[in-house]
This record gives sequence, structure tokens and C-alpha cells, in this order.
Amino acid sequence: MGSMREVARVVGAPDVWRHGVTGKGVGVALIDSGVLPVEGLTGQGKVINGPDLSFESQADELRYLDTFGHGTHMAGIIAGHDGTAGGSDADDNRFVGMAPGAHLVSLKLASADGATDVSQVIAAVDWVVEHRNDPGLNIRVLNLSYGTDGTQSYLSDPLSHAIEVAWRHGIVVVVSAGNNGADAALNNPALDPYALAVGGADLHGTRWTDDDTIAEFSSRGDGSRQPDLLAPSRSIASLRATGSYIDDRYPDARVGDRLMRGSGTSQAAAVVSGAVALLLEEQPSLTPDQVKRVLIDDARRLPSAAAFGSGAGLLDVDAAYDTVEGRPRTRGSRQTWAISTGLGSLELARGTQHVSDDGVELTGERDVFGRAWDAATWARNAEAETAWVGGWWNGLELSGSDWSGSSWAGKTWAGKTWAGDHWVGKTWAGNTWTGKTWASSP
Repeated sequence: MGSMREVARVVGAPDVWRHGVTGKGVGVALIDSGVLPVEGLTGQGKVINGPDLSFESQADELRYLDTFGHGTHMAGIIAGHDGTAGGSDADDNRFVGMAPGAHLVSLKLASADGATDVSQVIAAVDWVVEHRNDPGLNIRVLNLSYGTDGTQSYLSDPLSHAIEVAWRHGIVVVVSAGNNGADAALNNPALDPYALAVGGADLHGTRWTDDDTIAEFSSRGDGSRQPDLLAPSRSIASLRATGSYIDDRYPDARVGDRLMRGSGTSQAAAVVSGAVALLLEEQPSLTPDQVKRVLIDDARRLPSAAAFGSGAGLLDVDAAYDTVEGRPRTRGSRQTWAISTGLGSLELARGTQHVSDDGVELTGERDVFGRAWDAATWARNAEAETAWVGGWWNGLELSGSDWSGSSWAGKTWAGKTWAGDHWVGKTWAGNTWTGKTWASSP
């Protein structure tokens, strides 16, 4: 259990594939640690690289590539595909992700140690919004398996504002709820009610859902916000980034030569992102609000799962496909939450998690370049799709190899000196990742 074949079966993806729907033509933006060109992700047009905004972007041999191991694992779950025949699950030796016909637009943020500042994430979301309709991209889904423990209200939080702008521009933003357990609120930006927040389901190694529960690590939320739905999240076998940090650190998680197992709401979010791509191939006119409404309405209640923390229940993409097949969904779909202004604190968006360079933490109202954060100007530009101009974001050049300035500590960027633990697979550093997240258990 935990193979992508079994995960897909549990949520109904093979039934959608049999209609010839594989996510073809739908772009899924993957804001993560980059992607390695491993088998299953090397088909023509499968992975398109957006800008590398990581601390490794200046190293020609590392640019765009996944030195951490998280992004490749997510990429396989969302859209991995061996061979050329779309969607067939007849051959047990083929690896097939949730939306094998979709393409990925990879934005690398995390370096080999996972280090990423929230201002980099905001820049990446801004880029996705402004380039969503570029030729060959058609970005309709954004997978963000990232979160901080920031508790600032979404009504002012800049990261929340960024994802809301993406949502209003027709992009379904799928975010991981967090891996902090039963008593934890959702991570930022999952706490924003506009986003599609995904918690983790534990399938308990069986082929039926009567015994499925909320994964013990999945954040349940609080009285104001809980996950919208659940997806499989435990011991998911996906593509392995050979030689990456996670691959070297957790050799017991390897499954043969190509795969490795990982657990977390990161994996659950990736499953849902692939499911969304399937729905959008079938019905491109769906708005993000409509997609969210259909997935919630058609999720399956789990009799063994606690009501609070499981949202609407387990993802059922087959039922959702039946709902949207051949017709748009409009009834009762519009979300009417108050809208984020983005005028709040960048430091509060980070929560307690900070990147550091030789022990000097990036703190306060400063972006990753040490510049003063002008929330009002950024929020206005993000909404107007002008935060990026060419390779410049917020008035500073940072596309490709060009953002080679100095850090706030007065030193040139050096990826190996950074430390951070924001990515919501949450197993590798400090108090966020535990050994059980990358493990060989069934």
C-alpha cells in the first residue's frame, strides 16, 4: 500500500482516466525545491522551468535542479508518467501520477537544506500569476506544499494576499494544512479560507475506506478554520531525487532504484493538485471557487475519522468528474469571505521560522535581499500583475543567475550556509521533520 497506483485507485482517478481525461493541456505550477529529470518526468514538455529563486540559482550546475528531494517527490505524485500511453494503469511496472497528461511549471525556491524565506514564496506566486497565460503554460493550478507557523490574520497577511490574487486570476491554489497534529491550527497560508487546504488521510494499508482516519500528524485546525478535505498522505511512494538531501538522509525510505516513501500533508496536497488538473481538462470553464465547491460536495465522509479536522472527507475525483462532466458548475459556488489586504507584517508571516546565514537570521520587515518591505506598494502591484517586470520583482532583478547581490549579513549568497524548515513534508530539520516522514514502512 502507498503506491501511487493504490493512491489513485482510492480517490477514483483510474475511472477518470478511462474517459480519456489525464490533465492534458493543464499547467500545474509547483513552487518547491525544483525537479530532477528522472524517469517519469522527462517526457517532452512535462516539466517547464520558471525562474530559479533559490539560494543556489547562481550555480550553473544546480540551477532548477532538486538538491533537496521534496519537489521531485511532489512532481511525481501530481503528474509523473512513464511511457507515452496516457492514464492506463494496466501495467504494474509503470509509474503514473494523478494527472499523467498534465505539465508542470517548476519554480525552485528551496536549496539543498530546504531554506526558503516567505518573501521568495511571495515572489514565486506573483510570477505564476503574471505568466499563467504565457504560450504553452496555461497555469490553472498552483501546488504549495509550504507553510509557516505565522498566526497573523489572513486579512492582512502578505502571503495570504498573494495566494488570493492567484485565486482571483483563475488559479486553484492547493495548500497543505500542516503536520503539527491534532491540537494545531492550520499553517499559513492554509489558514486563508479562499485556499483549498488539504489535510492528510491515513489509509491504514487496506483497500477499503471504512477504517481510514485522519493521519496523526495532520493539523486539524481551530474553531475558525480546518482542512477543506483529506487526501492520502502516509508512506506515499513517489519519484526519488537521487543524491538529494532527503535521499541521502533517509536511505530506508527508498523503494527500489526509482522511488521513495514520504508522509505528510505535502503529499496530500499534491494528490489534490493532480485531481484538480483532471477536472480542469474536462471542464476548462470552471472557476477556482467552482472547483473547490465540487471537491467539497463530492468528498466521501470517513466513518472512522473524527469529524473535526477531516473537512468534507476524503477526495473522490471520480464523483467530482461525474458532477462536472460536459457542463460547468455554477450553483452556490462563489466564496464571499473578506479579502486580504496584504498590508500586514512580513515578519509575522514568517512566524518563528527564519532563514539564517552564519547565524544571522533574516528578521523584521525586510525581504530576502535585506530591503525594507513596502507592503502597500507590493500589494498594489501584485493585484495589478505588475510586481514582476521582465526579470525584475518588486524593483530588484532576481531572475535566473542575475540576482547575485549580497545578503543582509553582508555576504554573497552561499546555499550551504542557509538553514530553514518551512516545507510541509516537515521531516528533515529542527522540530518540523521527523524520521517517520521519510520511511520504508508500508
